Amino acid sequence: MQELVQTQKITDDERKQIILEVLADKYCKHILHNTMDKPKSAMELSSDKKIPISTVYRRLQTLYDAKLLAISGSINEDGKKYFLYKSRVKSISIKCDLEETTINIEPNTRA
Repeated sequence: MQELVQTQKITDDERKQIILEVLADKYCKHILHNTMDKPKSAMELSSDKKIPISTVYRRLQTLYDAKLLAISGSINEDGKKYFLYKSRVKSISIKCDLEETTINIEPNTRA
């Protein structure tokens, strides 16, 4: 059985630039990759690759602002809020020529 893959074509030049900058950042790519299958907390992301927690929070905000990351939250037994982060993209394809850059995003549909 074939699966129909729906992609979103990015046409806004400002959004294209943001996505290209995100993909050039190794920490952003690490976060997107590690939150694709299941949501993770900032602490989990920090300890996975020994990234400073302040760097993780900055990159999480960048990814959220770029609409590439979803945030869900809850309150634990101690009454403290905690947030989980999940990638909203499964893949990003880029085609560059001298006239135009084309970016297509495949959404992450994993539960």
